[in-house]
Formats: sequence, C-alpha cells, structure tokens
Amino acid sequence: MTIDYYYSVRSVYAYFGAHRIAELGRRSGRKLRHFPVDLSQVVPAFGSVPFSERTAKIRAYQFGRELERWSEWLEMPVVADPVHHYGDRELPSSCVLAAQQLGQDVDRLSNAILTALWRDDRDIGKPEVLATIAIDCDMAPDPILELALSPEIRQQFADCTAQAIKNAVPGSPTYVVDGEVFYGQDRLMFVERQLQQAFRHNEFHPDKHTS
Repeated sequence: MTIDYYYSVRSVYAYFGAHRIAELGRRSGRKLRHFPVDLSQVVPAFGSVPFSERTAKIRAYQFGRELERWSEWLEMPVVADPVHHYGDRELPSSCVLAAQQLGQDVDRLSNAILTALWRDDRDIGKPEVLATIAIDCDMAPDPILELALSPEIRQQFADCTAQAIKNAVPGSPTYVVDGEVFYGQDRLMFVERQLQQAFRHNEFHPDKHTS
C-alpha cells in the first residue's frame, strides 16, 4: 500500500507539506513513492497557466502573502524569494530517485533538499551542496550522486514527468491515494480522511459544471 507523491524539488508548497505527508504515510503504514517532476512541463500540460506567465498580482498573492501566512500557520520559516529559486531540477530530483532506489530514507532526504532551498536559500543544483545535505541526513553521498548521474536515473526523472502528465497531475505537490488525486498541501486533511475512510466515488463530468 502506497501514497504516490508528485512534486517539484523546487516547490515551496511541497516544502510546506513534506513533513506532514511523510508523517501521514508512517501513521497509516503506507510507503511514499516519490515522483519528482519537471513542473514547467506538468503545469501547462494540465491546462494551467505557467508561473512565468501569471500576472504580477497573482504571483504576489500566491507566492507572497500566502507564503507568509502558511509560514506563520505552520511555524515553518521560509525565504519568500530565494536567490536560488531557479536552477537545475534534474540533479536534485535524480538524487531523490537514487536514494529511493538505494533503499535510503528518501522521505528525509527529499524534505532536507526542500528545506535547504526554502529555509536556507542554498543552491540545491550543486553536487557539493547535495552531498552535504546527504551527509546531514546520515547518508553516504557518493553512491547517491553516482547513481543520480546515471542515464537510468535521469530517464526515471523524465518518466516521472511523463507519468504525471499522463495521470493529469495538476501541480506540486499532488498526492494520490487509491486512485484519488489531492492537489496541494492544503488538501492534506483530505488525504488523511482518505487514508482512514475512502471518500464516496462520484464521477466528475466537467461539461456538466460549465456555464
């Protein structure tokens, strides 16, 4: 029994939800299956407006005031506009996949990578930074980085993105429990409910909900 966890390693809302989804997995006896994705492909494929094309007002609200409120509510420090926000997605995502394949504590490593960016504003695209993060998680960095650089794991990252698009994942983070899709860390109470008692299934027909 698993929880499929789709997210970007550069997603602030994945950072806000990382500890709680891992805890829900532990409490429910379910393993998190990490699917790090390239969000620049996933978001437009779902039909949403990419971050770069959103208006200044929307960005200021969603990634400004909302971050401040969530940070205060969850008591999680956040750098709202980190210097290292943009950068390589492939290497840190591949490190997550490598740790998962090696049987390491991937929940801990993933959370640490997100925290390094959004709390500490570290450059998670650099191998030396990722090595230090792995060491801080009590993991040997060399096997993780060596596997992360392999064609096999790089292909896994591409496959995760393709699978997210195929499964109509809306964005980051998205949690899938027994076929139910929950988008956003603000839906974790629904995830918890699903783990305890499945929601009734009602087929959603978009054409019936349009004016």
